[in-house]
Amino acid sequence: MAQAEQPERTRSDRRVTVDDVRQLMGSSTPHFALQLRNRIASLIADLPADDPARRLGEQEIARLESLAFTGEVRGEGFQDGQRLLPSVNDHEQPRRVPGATF
Repeated sequence: MAQAEQPERTRSDRRVTVDDVRQLMGSSTPHFALQLRNRIASLIADLPADDPARRLGEQEIARLESLAFTGEVRGEGFQDGQRLLPSVNDHEQPRRVPGATF
């Protein structure tokens, strides 16, 4: 998944909407969570604090950071004889690394 945005979404004469944020949220998995976080952050960066798209985007950024660092469990969980993957950890905290990633 690229961090580049669709040109239609970044036109200066087009307002960012809640649907724009939701479209990016729809493909969230642990593997792509940080790329999606960055795309949403760029998309909402210039919106006012009370804008609905910005508020939803900020909530989604927090969820994506948690998803990226703690993973997810789908289905019915693990069965007898299986163990959770090490990446699935409720205690892991998101880490910020300085640089051009965000």
